[in-house]
Amino acid sequence: MKIVIGSDHAGYALKKEIEPVIKELGHEVIDVGNESADSVDYADYGIPAAEMVARGEADRGVIICGTGIGMSISANKVKGIRCALVHDLFTAKVTREHNDTNVLAMGERVVGPGVAQEIVKTWLSTDFEGGRHQRRVEKIISYENRS
Repeated sequence: MKIVIGSDHAGYALKKEIEPVIKELGHEVIDVGNESADSVDYADYGIPAAEMVARGEADRGVIICGTGIGMSISANKVKGIRCALVHDLFTAKVTREHNDTNVLAMGERVVGPGVAQEIVKTWLSTDFEGGRHQRRVEKIISYENRS
């Protein structure tokens, strides 16, 4: 899979911890920045990452800021994105199985590198279950497509 990854300044160090893990799993990484710990705005990286997923240029996205909140809010404004803010292994698994999430948000100030690496491994290796969950996801998509 092609995985787009992005962070603001507060997620930069964790992004650098996550990139090698994604590559070790055999996935291609597309890094949309930020490239330092200098202050930037999370939306400038979360939205472009989400847009790449929505356009099909990446299969999934991983976005990181200090808490993950700003990134997840930004990504979820992009049509076609189901971004989940995750800080533990259980929700990493369930958000894929039940919600078919296509973008993962995390907070560097909330989760350490070891746990974050395991979250990414779990999230990338878990499939959507479909079934009763498909109906629920379709309701979200249907609402999103109204306009």
